Amino acid sequence: MALIIPKLKNIQKIAVLRANALGDFIVTLPALKALRNTYPDAEIVLLGKPWHQPFLIKGRTPVDRVIVVPVKKGIRNETGQQEDPAEVGNFLDQMRKEQFDVVLNFQGNGISANPFIKQFGATLTVGLTCEQAEKLDRSIDYYYYQSEAIRFLEVVKLIGATTASIEPELNVLPDDEDDVAAFMLTVKNKPYIVLHPVAMDTRRMWPLENYARLADELKQRQYEVVFSGAPEDKAVIDDIIYSMNYSAVNTCGSFSLGGMTAVLSHAALMISADTGPLHLARAVSAPTIGFYWAPNLINWGPLTRTIHRPLISWKMECPICGIVPNDPYPFEPKSDTCDHPVSFVRDISIEQVLNAVDNLLPSEEKIQVNGTVQDLDRKTVHT
Repeated sequence: MALIIPKLKNIQKIAVLRANALGDFIVTLPALKALRNTYPDAEIVLLGKPWHQPFLIKGRTPVDRVIVVPVKKGIRNETGQQEDPAEVGNFLDQMRKEQFDVVLNFQGNGISANPFIKQFGATLTVGLTCEQAEKLDRSIDYYYYQSEAIRFLEVVKLIGATTASIEPELNVLPDDEDDVAAFMLTVKNKPYIVLHPVAMDTRRMWPLENYARLADELKQRQYEVVFSGAPEDKAVIDDIIYSMNYSAVNTCGSFSLGGMTAVLSHAALMISADTGPLHLARAVSAPTIGFYWAPNLINWGPLTRTIHRPLISWKMECPICGIVPNDPYPFEPKSDTCDHPVSFVRDISIEQVLNAVDNLLPSEEKIQVNGTVQDLDRKTVHT
């Protein structure tokens, strides 16, 4: 029988440590919703990175406030930036003044995070731990191969927080819609599919040369094609569009992160590498097709299949050196064995993608109004 842990009493302020990238934050949303449901009057404070502050304005997620964590090894790593002991010391002083009732470690196995959060002086420390980590007041062992969304739901359950939601959810705000008003005029309110080819790690990317043909096939199905990406991806996307037989829209760097949530919320579908914007699409209930190397699917894949289709590569060996880089984790270790910048999802075919598109977007999902194709309500159940 599962142990039922009661709700804590007199909780006014909860801190959550999660200072990393977009996808890393998105998977915490079900747990954050559980905290909000269980402790509706408590302030939920995310200890995060600079990008969190402009994005997590009130009303978008259960987070009420963001405090930026300074650069610190194992907590917030930044390329080209060094830890400043004085800045870290000032931050710890600030945390003690906050007088948190609960601090939650959502930051890995606890080796770095647990001694860090224990200096906050909170009434209760809760989170992930391992044999080598300092102990917290309440904890569960970190085991790598687990859905990240479920992992954090298990953590908040240690303080009695629960929710029926297992997929991420966030709100699109009026300012987001304003940000994309001109874009919506560009696509003329036609059904569009967002393609996001680029990820931080080349090994998670479907081969770029496949996208031109895929995009042309989607255009033949009467969808507008919209490419998304960071500003530095614009030239790569321009090359893909140049190789197409039809036109497409390159939105790289065109929107704020909030604007991107609006773009995705109106999309008929997103097709993407396993990266942050794919998880963002899930959080605004956009149907998704994601490319996953098999070991990564366990942690980062969607938990439901109503509107989500993960396409999985089971090719485990690096095509260059033959090594399977998954010890102790996927794509680890790196330079001492295999760090080759080659796609590990290259065996997923264009035909597989198109079959998934047709499965998610069957013709009956569209209706004809005055001679033009219209989307049905996003709340339509896909079967």
